[in-house]
Amino acid sequence: MAASPAGLTATPASQGPATRKVKAARPGAGRRERVPIWKRAPYVVLLALVSVLFTYPFLWLISASFKPRTDVFDNKLIPHRWRPANFADVWHYGDMLHWLLNSAVVGIAAATTVTISSAVVAFGFAYFRFPGRNILFGLVLATMMLPQAVTMIPVYIIWNKVGLTGTQVPLWAQNIFGSAFYIFLLRQFFLSLPRELFEAARVDGCNFFGLFWRIALPLARPALAIVFIFEIQASWNDLLKPLIYLQNTSLFTMPRGLKSIIDTFGNGGEHHWEIISAASLIATIPMIVIFAFAQRHIIEGIATTGRKG
Repeated sequence: MAASPAGLTATPASQGPATRKVKAARPGAGRRERVPIWKRAPYVVLLALVSVLFTYPFLWLISASFKPRTDVFDNKLIPHRWRPANFADVWHYGDMLHWLLNSAVVGIAAATTVTISSAVVAFGFAYFRFPGRNILFGLVLATMMLPQAVTMIPVYIIWNKVGLTGTQVPLWAQNIFGSAFYIFLLRQFFLSLPRELFEAARVDGCNFFGLFWRIALPLARPALAIVFIFEIQASWNDLLKPLIYLQNTSLFTMPRGLKSIIDTFGNGGEHHWEIISAASLIATIPMIVIFAFAQRHIIEGIATTGRKG
């Protein structure tokens, strides 16, 4: 006769006391011991104070953007008099939509180019073994020590010689040659990948470009995501390069447009800070939205790039 199902499977009732003790002794088998509230209270208070310290300037900006000009600096987070018309004035006096689109185009172009170029260089430093590799990589990192003011004039002369000053190309095309910081970040991630994966692919006939495109890049998506997000944020907030290269109002990015608004409403020594605050709030919201959706990738990318196998 065939054995019954009860004879084939072990039921919870058939587990003896010894089995239950072993399961109970496993790490994480039981509930975590709750820390008393009096021990957690100092950390909660400290985190609350730090949170207030970091969020207060942004809350002040939101409040100031809804106030009339005479009440902007009264230091009250809840306005006594509300003036939502500040946002309508911003769109009237400045081409905000065009500036936002220009910033988005420049940011995506800058992030895409620097992510690809930095990944290529970082993979070369991580995979290939050649004499002087560490010295060359040290020279790449040494470029981070150069202040931007040192290279500003030579770079401007180069773009002027090729006839691209006054366009948006210099705002992102410099990233074609990569970034030392991102190269270092991605190299650390590529070093954490098992080298056996690449050696097995080489045995199967995969070339070096295939190693990079089919193996390294798919596995490096967390690191690539953080590089892309960081560069979008850096490009979005950059004011110096638009000030140097852009003169046409239709090509202004958001920071350059904010500077023009400040100059417009600063004539005569009477700044309309309520309009400037409203414009600053509009410029800040896209970065907050990006961070809200990408914070998981940021945390994962920072955690993984710090490891080396």
